[in-house]
Amino acid sequence: MTVNLHDSAYELEQALRQSEEYSRLKNLYDEVNGDPSAKKMFDNFRDIQLNLQQKQMNGEDITQEEVEQAQKSVALVQQHEKISQLMEAEQRMSMLIAELNKIIMKPLEELYGNPES
Repeated sequence: MTVNLHDSAYELEQALRQSEEYSRLKNLYDEVNGDPSAKKMFDNFRDIQLNLQQKQMNGEDITQEEVEQAQKSVALVQQHEKISQLMEAEQRMSMLIAELNKIIMKPLEELYGNPES
């Protein structure tokens, strides 16, 4: 029996969209985006986060000022209840995707061995 991996991937996509984790994430995302002050705060946080990630990927140094700005931004968004809930939901979704990736990669790990062990 031949398995079409793309069909299986699309089925997984649909299952993910129907999951409780995704539903919660989407609802919280919509709530944050529906609140102009929360959206502005969250967008600023994401911009800082993406800028630091980009600098790291490019091998650039991150200044102490940038670190302090990021820390202040994190502290600020964590105080906002909806943004904090959204960030928790993002983290849960990220963990779920990491677990799914681990399952998907299992045949290759069995074939080549797990380099982490």
